[in-house]
Amino acid sequence: MPTRTIPRRALVLTAAALAVLPAAALTAPARAATAPPAAAAATAGATAAAGSGPAAAAPVRFVGLPDSALPTDRAPHRITFSYRNDTPTDQTVAPQILVESPQRGPFLSTSDVRLELRGTDGRWHTVPLASQTGTLYTALIPAKIVLHSGHTLTESYRLTVLHGSARGTVEPRIAVYA
Repeated sequence: MPTRTIPRRALVLTAAALAVLPAAALTAPARAATAPPAAAAATAGATAAAGSGPAAAAPVRFVGLPDSALPTDRAPHRITFSYRNDTPTDQTVAPQILVESPQRGPFLSTSDVRLELRGTDGRWHTVPLASQTGTLYTALIPAKIVLHSGHTLTESYRLTVLHGSARGTVEPRIAVYA
């Protein structure tokens, strides 16, 4: 009997998205609220929205941004990316960083890397990472913002590999909500 393999990345991302959502979130509309100052400052002209509690909704799609190899020299490396809302309406979006382990391992651990986000005060603030099946990722819900039509979201992160033997790929992306 033939077997079908599900790509690890698809499985991890589906499980991670479903793990943060209560059952009611799949039917309830998202509510707009006030966002953390760090997310609001990172966005020129964007208003923040929090997707917390039972009104949180899953993203409808992801926009992949250019990938890069995980640096292995233990020095801090900047990751800056931009996403422009070219649609005629406002979009609720959330930036996310994935650090993908090699397909055949060894799998990365949250203790292998440090990820920081440049805050409104100009200082670097550590961003917690979650891990599932060798993929490290940042949470989506706290990062949700409303990006107005024609505006651009620019995010600046700093990634440091703490163990020289860590290997993988850095994959920034944008989650787009309905």
